[in-house]
This record gives sequence, C-alpha cells and structure tokens, in this order.
Amino acid sequence: MPFEAIASAFLAAAPSLAFRRSVAGLPLPSQPPSSFLPRHLPVRALMKRNPKRLKYSTPRFFKKWEAMVYVEMDPLGSETWRLEPVIKLIKEGAVGVIPTDTVYAIVCDLRSYSSIERLRRIKDIESKKPLSILCHSFQDIDKYTVGFPRGDGRGQTNIFRTVKHCLPGPYTFILPATKELPKQCIKSGRTARYESRKHVGVRMPNDSICQAILQNLDEPLVSTSVKWPSEDQWMLDPVIIADTYGPEGLDFVVDGGVRVADPSTVVDMTGRYPTIIRQGKGPKLEWMIVAGEDYGGGPSELPFSPGSLKAPSPPVS
Repeated sequence: MPFEAIASAFLAAAPSLAFRRSVAGLPLPSQPPSSFLPRHLPVRALMKRNPKRLKYSTPRFFKKWEAMVYVEMDPLGSETWRLEPVIKLIKEGAVGVIPTDTVYAIVCDLRSYSSIERLRRIKDIESKKPLSILCHSFQDIDKYTVGFPRGDGRGQTNIFRTVKHCLPGPYTFILPATKELPKQCIKSGRTARYESRKHVGVRMPNDSICQAILQNLDEPLVSTSVKWPSEDQWMLDPVIIADTYGPEGLDFVVDGGVRVADPSTVVDMTGRYPTIIRQGKGPKLEWMIVAGEDYGGGPSELPFSPGSLKAPSPPVS
C-alpha cells in the first residue's frame, strides 16, 4: 500500500486531541534540557490543515501527514526547557498559540511578514484590523512606541513611574508607534499596499510561560487573542483551541491549563488622559478615567499635552 494511503488512513482513524486527553492525561517525563530534544518529542495532535482557508498563505512547516506540536506545561511555568521546540519554531516563522495572564493568544514573530499574513488568515482577521504586540520589557516598548511619558518639568506627569507598578500585568496600553514597528503588521495580502501605522496596543503579560518564551526571543510577538470562529467569545481550553484551529494551519499550541474569560483592560494613552476603553482583568487605577466620563481636572493635572480625544481602534483581542 502506498505510504500516502497509509498516512491518510492513520490520520482518519486518530481520535481528536480532546478525546485522547480526556482518556489519558499522562504527565510528561522530566528530563534536563540537554537530553530533551534528541530523546523526547512534544505531544502532537493529529490534524489536517484546511487548504481552502490557507489557499494563498505560505506553506506550513509540517507535511500533510505530520502533526502540530502540542506542549503541556505546568501553569506555574516550571520545566521551561519544554518550550525549546516552540521557541525554535517561532524563530523559524511558525504561528501558534501560547497562554498569557488573561486569555490564550495566537502569536508569531514580529519580523516575519509571511507569519503575520498566516496569523491573519488563520483567525480570519480583516486586513486593517490592528494587532497587539507582546513585550518582555520596557526596552521593547520604548523601541516600537514612543513609550510612556517620563515627565518634562512643565506640567507633564511622569506616567512611566506609575505604569511600572502595574506591568507586567493584565493591561493593553495603546501608544503611538515608532518607525521601528514593521509596516507589515497591518498589511495583509501580497498585493495590498503598505499603510502607515500610528498606534499599537502593547502588552507585558504577567505569566511565567509567556515570559519564558519572550525572554528567549529577539523581538516581541505579534498577538491576537483566541476566540470562537463564529462567536465573539474567548476560547479558554487549549485542547479545544488545538482541535478547532489546528486544521486551519497552527504550527504549535502551548497548554498552560484552562483560563478564565477575563481579558486585559485596554487603556488608550494617545489622548489627553489615560482612558479605559475596555474594562477587563486589570483594575481601574486612580490616574485612569473611563471613556465617556467627564474629568474635572485642570490643565496642570493632565498627564499629556492637550490633543484629540478621538480614541483609536482597540487592538484585536
């Protein structure tokens, strides 16, 4: 029997990842980093890609009879050496799912145009819909945005000093982007024109698994949270995420346990006041206001110079 026929029969007979995990949740063997790659493979989910959705996207890493990489992790982030294959895949241009301190996110390398295009196609995101970036440090934020105001001695508040107390944490801050942010972050399709990027949502998640991945990469990750394909609701179980989006072209999933439907709090930092445009897990702090509420403070109390109060489009999350 031809090899392709054997492989197809094997895939058809394989149960879903959700079923196999519910039957046997065996712990992964504990090995030192040096022996992990040659001796043990991550858990793999046997799934097929959807050629219709990815018709014009770049090829997936794996051949059609191979499987997506699935890595189970302790939610506390112990044994981070298990993430080595995932980090390697991201650097090579993979698109996959990782946990954050709020919900799960589909991520890819910030500098890989083809990966960003595939991320948009996997989640079916509109070409002009903004994405967020996951950062490991304030140095990353300062590179790709104008950063948080440090105070100028002329009435501008030192917001940076207060932000340091809530990051890492469950916030998405919308900041003006710099030219370092690749324009292809908002470009989708090979024939689409590049468009200027004015604002970007930045996150610094307080999650040990996410931070372990970020600290081993050279750049931040482009990110969008995982939702049900036909509903505006978050997907919280990594097994269901793998079964749903694996066939659409995911290269890997990092399982950090089931999450709670509590997204990040989105704060617009581009206007006169730090304004909450979506209340989520991060609490409202005293230097923030809620969109639509009046603020009675005088000009000397403004953290930014007076400007437009028009809020940018919130990042995809």
